[in-house]
Amino acid sequence: MKLNTASILAIVLATPTGALAEDSSTPDRQALFGDLHIHTMYSHDAFMGSVRTTPDQAYEFAKGAPIPHPSGENIRISGAPLDFLAVTDHAYFLGVHAFLIERGSLTYGHPDTDRTLPPEGMSRSEFFAFMRELRNFLPDSTASRPEVIATAWQRIVDAANRHDDPGNFTALIAYEYTPSPGSRHLHRNVIFRGQAPERPFSMRDSPDPADLWAWLDEQRAAGIEGMGIPHNMNQSDGLAFMDTTWQGEPIDAEFAEMRMRNEAVAEVTQLKGTSETHPSLSPNDEWAGFEIVRYYLDRVNNTIPVAAFKGSYLRDALKTGLEFEARIGVNPYQLGVVAASDSHVSAGSFEEDRHFSGRSNTPQSRGSAYGPDRDSWEGFWTPREATHGTGGLAGVWADENTRAAVYDAMRRRESFGTSGPRIRVRFFGGFGLATALEAATDPVATAYAAGVPMGSVLSADAGGAPSFLVQAMRDPASGWLQRAQVVKGWLDDGTTHEQVFDVVCSDGLSPDPQTRRCGDNGAQVNLADCSVSRDKGATQLQTVWTDPDFDASQRAFYYARVLENPSCRWSTWDALQLGIPPNPDLPATIQERAWSSSIWYSPAASDN
Repeated sequence: MKLNTASILAIVLATPTGALAEDSSTPDRQALFGDLHIHTMYSHDAFMGSVRTTPDQAYEFAKGAPIPHPSGENIRISGAPLDFLAVTDHAYFLGVHAFLIERGSLTYGHPDTDRTLPPEGMSRSEFFAFMRELRNFLPDSTASRPEVIATAWQRIVDAANRHDDPGNFTALIAYEYTPSPGSRHLHRNVIFRGQAPERPFSMRDSPDPADLWAWLDEQRAAGIEGMGIPHNMNQSDGLAFMDTTWQGEPIDAEFAEMRMRNEAVAEVTQLKGTSETHPSLSPNDEWAGFEIVRYYLDRVNNTIPVAAFKGSYLRDALKTGLEFEARIGVNPYQLGVVAASDSHVSAGSFEEDRHFSGRSNTPQSRGSAYGPDRDSWEGFWTPREATHGTGGLAGVWADENTRAAVYDAMRRRESFGTSGPRIRVRFFGGFGLATALEAATDPVATAYAAGVPMGSVLSADAGGAPSFLVQAMRDPASGWLQRAQVVKGWLDDGTTHEQVFDVVCSDGLSPDPQTRRCGDNGAQVNLADCSVSRDKGATQLQTVWTDPDFDASQRAFYYARVLENPSCRWSTWDALQLGIPPNPDLPATIQERAWSSSIWYSPAASDN
């Protein structure tokens, strides 16, 4: 395949109704998809949601087997099995509740059992009051003594080791670290490359993520490699990506380097919302409102000042990182991306038309149906759960399907996230890359040789503007691709900016030179049956794009975002299956998508 490259040259290698176009190149890395955020009965909140499934069952689900849901029905992935999974049960109270009802356990029959396990039929407000009381007394109870935590942790490690099958399925050893000051999320999933530590570091050790990093440094010195993955930054109230440390001290190079060393990627989307950006932070991005959780930190509405969202979203953090790099020489927010489910039923739903949720798993319980006491949506109050999504998937470009290779792909940030479909996205950048690709018969191999993949840093070059290879292939079990975009952020004279460029369009369309947007490809969704246009969209999108506004003196980052044609949201599928109109307070359709990790540009020292 020969690419005739200009500043913007789009090549759409697809027919809208055809099968998935195979990548004609022979890349030395493969796309693998998995979930890095799953809870089982050993997480206290999952247990109190009636979950009784184990880490073993979570791995079985990921490999394609059915498992029981708390509602009594069985759940199963309808498509292909996952390539990898991390069970990330909360280190805080790990296994404590499960062992209280397990005959023969360390704490079976413990005197604090009734005080620890909630009675049936609690309202939402009663449940949260119960949780607050639980956190007050349980840390000092012998029901949560270290031997209990250690036993649960060993069971989790043993399950991962049983299910890890190098070359076929990767079971990563992991857990979740959960400091929540004032209900604001500073949570991290902690993933290990191979060997596991003796015990997990939890918020009972310290609520300061910097102390987690110091512990990870200690483990690394002892030969145990691990990283933290921030998630639900959208619910951090600005704490996720601050201008200071969590102790209020200025961020210096040492702190920034420690963060970079221990956090390579962040979770861009999951069922509790998307953390890419927010409409108030990116008012010129028409797609910034994707799966935004409405009731921010359980407030009644989402009309919160913009200042509350600064520091809570990844794109804003990428821009802040440019400022830090200019000021202290290190970028603490040089983060790649992954995505996950954060499911608390041992299984991620991922699929809009087969969504499953918590304990009752009914449309009424999740706000997509108005219930038997109503005959219309009039006066219905939409609950928070209805604004949740189905969760996403992490993608990595790995040398093989092993723990080390999956972990190493995330460590070098050659990773991406999707909103659920298995869209394969590649993103390369380089000075002179466009020229190298003009005669390429294998674009990916050429891009590796003449440029850098997602997650990398480009240094200054005298040869003009950088070019980027964007390549995306649809999930054959999902929708057709509508457009691929490049999102750019840059620092100009101390002020950060951002711009979204449509760089390749489906259906023979081209980006408008003025608006930098693709035209409407005419793809439709029939809300009467959720059918979609089968003659619109592409199976593969590919282009080489050169930044038309490049300034060699300005620090910048670039990442790819790929959008499918519109399709029905899960709440609309629920309503359709019940024969009622969809909740008018929720989006009827969504555009599934994928995000690449960024490529950063750093100017020469003389340009700083």
